[in-house]
Amino acid sequence: MRRVGFIISAGYSPMGFAISTAFEIANAQAAYRGEPAPYALDFVSGQGGPVLTSQGFSVMTAPPGEGRFDLLVVGASMEEAEVATVEFVRRLAGQTRRLAGPCLGAFTLAAAGLLDGRRATTHWMRARELQQRYPAVKVEEDRIFIADGPVWTSAGMSAGIDLALALIEEDLGTEVARSIARKLVLYHRRAGGQSQFSSLLELEPSSDRIQKVLTFARRNLSSRLAVEDLAEVAHLSPRQFSRAFHAETGQSPAKAVENLRLEAARTLMEDTSHPIDTVARQTGFADRDRMRRAFLRAFGQPPQVIRRQARGQRGEPPVPAGEEMEDA
Repeated sequence: MRRVGFIISAGYSPMGFAISTAFEIANAQAAYRGEPAPYALDFVSGQGGPVLTSQGFSVMTAPPGEGRFDLLVVGASMEEAEVATVEFVRRLAGQTRRLAGPCLGAFTLAAAGLLDGRRATTHWMRARELQQRYPAVKVEEDRIFIADGPVWTSAGMSAGIDLALALIEEDLGTEVARSIARKLVLYHRRAGGQSQFSSLLELEPSSDRIQKVLTFARRNLSSRLAVEDLAEVAHLSPRQFSRAFHAETGQSPAKAVENLRLEAARTLMEDTSHPIDTVARQTGFADRDRMRRAFLRAFGQPPQVIRRQARGQRGEPPVPAGEEMEDA
């Protein structure tokens, strides 16, 4: 059984409990199969006892006790971590195999010197502050989560669920993580390299009708997705739909679809080893040349360069030379 400790400090954000739920579901699924629970969950603080959260209720915690942790999650707090909390985290870091700092928990890890020389992320609104206060940390502000060796950090609190699912996938496999994501009613588990900024959020349509079209497009990127197809989903004529879409999003339907395809293709290039032709097909670009031109327009780099950079940041071996030459 893997021991997972959640450090609760004054001002702890209750949203952090969503992260623990992913591990709780893993235990419940194991019990349903008649198997031992894979995780033991402990909520700990320096002295134990009740700790006041950011919403005014208290959480009962225990001292860390004896023995090592398999994972220690430093919860995000709405308050600056006290010196005693930082020292507590630093001391427990020597008793754990992995560390995680979702959202503002990264600040506590940084204050304890546990992010020095490592890649890390946090909520985009505080990322530059993290870099300024702790220059020894290699902050990447536009990432959902980052694993640098045994230390994991994530963006805003909801991204902590993605981080938890990635940790569970590392422990128990892809199918278990996917099953838990379905139980949590998540559309999909976002990969760590994915941007904190979503094309769907940036469009911000005001009506459910246009939102429904965007959701349909995101789920059917490999399809044609012409204006006529999208207008049918909205139950409008193509002309009415184009006017309504632009009025609500500030973009043409074709431009919005291309942005959704680019977002999905970049994620696949950064976080999978799928051939470029496969990525182009799955995301609706039809062929690698069309996808390459779209990448150059949007990112100033071809797909293979973006993949190579992502692998280098993760310390993975480079793409085989033959494949790089094909995209040069």
